[in-house]
Amino acid sequence: MKKLLIGVFALLLAVTVSANDKGEKTSTDTESKATVALSGTVLDSNSGELLVGVEVQIEGTTAKTYTDFDGNFTFENMKPGEYKLVTNYISYNKTTETLKVDAKENQVKIKLQNSN
Repeated sequence: MKKLLIGVFALLLAVTVSANDKGEKTSTDTESKATVALSGTVLDSNSGELLVGVEVQIEGTTAKTYTDFDGNFTFENMKPGEYKLVTNYISYNKTTETLKVDAKENQVKIKLQNSN
């Protein structure tokens, strides 16, 4: 009877330890799922005027947005990494800017040059 109780106790202990190991998350699991918001401002390179309605797209994806009345744009739920932002606006040169996005660096200021 003693051997049976010890065996059952050992089995329960093994199951408990195994369940705890599977439930723990490593720091790399958490980091790979972390997302940030990429935001920025688009303005005229000569006057500094904020530009409304500029198309901002992440190259190679379908993610696209437009600047608001204050020249601001935001992309939500971005994984940290390197991205190319393509800006397109009537009467301005199309630009592509490469930036590295992480929790500390997630804002950009884009200056467009008038095509005239």
